[in-house]
Amino acid sequence: MEGHGCCKVESEVCFPGKPAPNFTAEAFHNGEVHKVSLSDYKGKWVVLFFYPKDFTFVCPTELGALADNYEKLQEMDVEVLSVSTDTAIVHKAWSDTSDTIKKIKFPMIADPTGRICWDYGTYIQEEGIALRGTFLIDPEGVLQTVEIHTDGIGRSVDELIRKIEAAKFVREHGDQACPANWTPGKETLTPGLDLVGKL
Repeated sequence: MEGHGCCKVESEVCFPGKPAPNFTAEAFHNGEVHKVSLSDYKGKWVVLFFYPKDFTFVCPTELGALADNYEKLQEMDVEVLSVSTDTAIVHKAWSDTSDTIKKIKFPMIADPTGRICWDYGTYIQEEGIALRGTFLIDPEGVLQTVEIHTDGIGRSVDELIRKIEAAKFVREHGDQACPANWTPGKETLTPGLDLVGKL
């Protein structure tokens, strides 16, 4: 992992429309530690949710919000994988001591070497932790949305769900596009020259 800073800028793997880098790693899930591969979820939508570290302040608010909406995401055929550079044992310890983290039913991926974070462009090399990164991967394993925050800015699960709904709609209706603030049931756009200058 040569270079300086948080992102391997010469790589294109972080960009929407590119294949999501596969990985295999330990995860804490349902009270156990076991191996998880991204390829295990081929055929499903996947939210890959990077966060800085366990036993912090903003992170449990984000993970708790995901846990509270996990059933809804599962109904949308979406799996959630959270990732930090903590070990799976630290994930377990956090779950054992935090009522918020106890609610989590999705796999908590361990990336202590930072390799997964590096491949997705979220790794802060000087600190050995990740930026807040959210990656939406379609059932073919292709990145559809990428969102990366500095660590002081928490994310919105409502907006994540809206993006998933839009991405699913566009995948099913390839000739249409979702305008700003689109939600299911609202009007979409059919791109073409007839729209130029009229919006």
